[in-house]
Amino acid sequence: MGAKFALVMLLCVAVLQVALFAHHAEAVVSCGQVQSGLLPCLGFLQGRALSPQCCPGVRSVVAAARTPNDRRTACRCLQAAAKSMRNINYGNAATLPAKCGVKIPFQISPNTDCSRVG
Repeated sequence: MGAKFALVMLLCVAVLQVALFAHHAEAVVSCGQVQSGLLPCLGFLQGRALSPQCCPGVRSVVAAARTPNDRRTACRCLQAAAKSMRNINYGNAATLPAKCGVKIPFQISPNTDCSRVG
């Protein structure tokens, strides 16, 4: 249960963190969406096998993050969740988009500068 909460927090930082505003518009993607979409990926992010439920969630998060503001929010939610979790395999995290057949404009890493994500 603690690991699930941590993943939710990780995803929350990348997608919504605080409801960013760009030109007075709120982000459409929320950390809750990111968390629920990526929760099935938790095992993979901790070094286990990729679950069949993971990629549909990843694809839904990527599809929802249409604007630069959404993508920055998603990035922050992911980082926050990762920082709150133990045993994250960042090698696996970096390969997750490719394994699910999607491209994202940032690397899933604690070192990514989410403010530069467009």
